Amino acid sequence: MYELKTDAFFDSAHFLADYYGKCENLHGHRWRVEATIGVADGELGAEGTERDMVCDFGAFKKAVRELAEEFDHVFLVEEGTLHDATIAALEGEGFRLKMLPFRTTAENLARHLFERLSEAGLPVVQVEVDETPNNRAVYRP
Repeated sequence: MYELKTDAFFDSAHFLADYYGKCENLHGHRWRVEATIGVADGELGAEGTERDMVCDFGAFKKAVRELAEEFDHVFLVEEGTLHDATIAALEGEGFRLKMLPFRTTAENLARHLFERLSEAGLPVVQVEVDETPNNRAVYRP
């Protein structure tokens, strides 16, 4: 198997609803995303620009960085965890919120980013999301 890896970073805030500890409070992270794409031996590109490549590194890096940019400097909010009035007040003050249909754990972010990259047509093998330099979640189907 041939694999390519690239990474991107984003800064965002979140909190964990129904969690009893420090993470129940609003806090932020410098998230690191490492995406791995790959193909089996004999499946490298056959012609053109991507001949003998898994994927053009430029296109791969661009896709991962554009996705990370969507999450940069926003407040990640699990749908249904804040009152409508709270959301309206935050947005009224100019805060950027990204409403997500899942608990904003590193595990769920890794799965979500994997799915988004797959939907973009990349042959994704796994996605790692580092919440801190010492703690990471890996999603690989």
